[in-house]
Amino acid sequence: MIDPEAERKEILRHYRRLLRHAKPFLKDNDAKIIKKAFNTSLEAHKDMRRKSGEPYILHPLAVAQIAVEEIGLGTTSIVAALLHDVVEDTELETADIEREFGPSVAKIIEGLTKISGVFDYGSSQQAENFRKMLLTLSDDVRVILIKLADRLHNMRTLSSMPRHKQLKIASETMYLYAPLAHRLGLYAIKSELEDLYLKYTDTDTYKDISNKIRQTRAARSKFIKEFTSPIEEELRRYGFNFTIKGRPKSIYSILKKIKKQNITFDEVYDLFAIRIILDVPLEKEKAACWQVYSIVTDFYQPNPDRLRDWVNTPKANGYESLHTTVMSKTGQWVEVQIRTKRMDEIAERGYAAHWKYKNGGVAMSESALELWINKVRDMLENNTANALEFMDEFRKNLFVEEVFVFTPKGELIILPDRATALDFAFEIHTHIGLQCLGAKVNQKLVPLSYRLHNGDQVEILTSQKQKPNEEWLNYVVTSKARSKIKDVLREERKNKAEHGKVVLEKRLAALGIPDNQANLNKLMAFFNVPTVLDLYYRVATGYIDVKEIKEVIFTSSSDKTASMLEPKSFDKEVQKIRGVNSDMLVIGEKTSNINYKVANCCNPIPGDDVFGFQGEDGEIVIHRTSCSKGMELMSNYGNRIIKAKWTDQKELAFLAGIRIKGTDRVGLVNDLTKVISNSLKVNMRSITIDSNDGIFEGNIMVFVNDTGHLEKLIQRMSKVVGVLTVERFD
Repeated sequence: MIDPEAERKEILRHYRRLLRHAKPFLKDNDAKIIKKAFNTSLEAHKDMRRKSGEPYILHPLAVAQIAVEEIGLGTTSIVAALLHDVVEDTELETADIEREFGPSVAKIIEGLTKISGVFDYGSSQQAENFRKMLLTLSDDVRVILIKLADRLHNMRTLSSMPRHKQLKIASETMYLYAPLAHRLGLYAIKSELEDLYLKYTDTDTYKDISNKIRQTRAARSKFIKEFTSPIEEELRRYGFNFTIKGRPKSIYSILKKIKKQNITFDEVYDLFAIRIILDVPLEKEKAACWQVYSIVTDFYQPNPDRLRDWVNTPKANGYESLHTTVMSKTGQWVEVQIRTKRMDEIAERGYAAHWKYKNGGVAMSESALELWINKVRDMLENNTANALEFMDEFRKNLFVEEVFVFTPKGELIILPDRATALDFAFEIHTHIGLQCLGAKVNQKLVPLSYRLHNGDQVEILTSQKQKPNEEWLNYVVTSKARSKIKDVLREERKNKAEHGKVVLEKRLAALGIPDNQANLNKLMAFFNVPTVLDLYYRVATGYIDVKEIKEVIFTSSSDKTASMLEPKSFDKEVQKIRGVNSDMLVIGEKTSNINYKVANCCNPIPGDDVFGFQGEDGEIVIHRTSCSKGMELMSNYGNRIIKAKWTDQKELAFLAGIRIKGTDRVGLVNDLTKVISNSLKVNMRSITIDSNDGIFEGNIMVFVNDTGHLEKLIQRMSKVVGVLTVERFD
């Protein structure tokens, strides 16, 4: 039963909480404008409910709350957040919003309202939506900040959504919104989005790690207290005004570390970080941070390889902090982060806090964050690729570390990590990039592909005769360089295709075959070429020999000309051997006669959480929900995702990989193979063992029936004497 009075009280409670948080920065008329926006939204959404059954208005209220409390935005953003779904879901239009609330709110809402209309062939609606939202970045970064708040609330309330929607929304979040939050310096939001992604795509791992963190909480608190007490005493003696926080790392970052370093949960040495936050004036910040570093390292021995100085050279997203890892008295490594109150606010709230300090009279040079935003604008204005290509380029620009290099005159140039001499040339000027022959780095000649390191001094060598080629795309990492090279290659390809067209027309005329679309389609099918332009280009470059074009291609009686390449046949053979048949999976709402195959990237086996992806040809490919390729597919092609789950299958074999680590001894391999073949009747396909200094690492490929079968095998192998860790790998 719905109690209207209780609901009204709940809505008012949320609204009052919002006003309470906004109060410190409200000016003359602001409270009235917020009230008007709240009433407009309340009226517009009055008959709507969310999937969870709660009144819809609670969603815009929650988004506005996140915008104020967690991102630190002001009145305009509160109004825009309250109204962000009004244009999309109700009769109201952008013009009405502009009339009532002014042009800047209307502009933000227009950026937040999903696009509809015509898309490029082969593009995806999600990628187009995202590109449109980014275009508004040129006018107002608040669009993206409110979009992040909207996405965070949707992720927090994802449990009420059906499973396939959960997967699509979680993957899209991980693919785009978490990297974007990272790049805008919103670390708390980025970490929460990553953890929530894990919660819905790999629930067991999420629960496992969060339980372990919970179990170690009391011991952790005691350890932090003992670790910080001598530091606190010393800081007070020096008259510092400070706070110290100890916080565990996010679940996702712990899992990432476990996978990357191939270790167990107990071996993650810096499960938590100690943060020392100083309250000092701006001009004393650097000196104070280094003084505190000196105090910490007087008590605890630092690891010299783990010192990170982002106080003197802030990260591209504005992050400033001094990080060191020190050895505690109990023999545990601890990460210590030293920063000021201002730095901490920028680290937590990113872009919004950065602006607050900039506009609050604190003199700051144009930051790397603004330079990055200018780069994105540049990228948007000069991008000729379709939306999916653009998305790919954009993502590459999100999660990057930097490399600091210098021009011959000593000017600092900041490039993404792994950037090459060729990237540097394009960063200086497009013409220099296009004519780049090589470079001198620290007075030594290096090739175009030379990867730059911090502190390199780079001089570019050019030649009028130099021209870009396809290989250059393998050398560059910056989107500016990639898009300029692609533009030139595209132009060149067009010119070559023109020549190929003439050659093909002559050949068809010689055979007496009309040059029409139907015949071109037959040629494209025969040579397995996606577009007419590609066909012309391949003829021009000799990839397709015109002598191979014969009358039989056009006179073939069947509708579909037999292609020279039939890639599916090999897959079908593999399928036969692996024995997946269609009554083992429920795909969508049906079980029978659906043509599908298992993805090679993640090798799902019965018991795994899976989803189906429908390809262009209608064939369905089954992926694990935690598959990284799957994340990309769900983000870009949500409309082609089909829910799938395993049914009780017959005794069939699926290939799975097991990684083992342990101490080497005579007869160990024999013991392991006995467990595999005797106790559980499992067939092995391959085993590779590498032993070094008494430690062995091995990869074993086995055929199992399902995840339960695999789990049993892993448990039994763990009990073999000398084995330290056993885990599944993709």
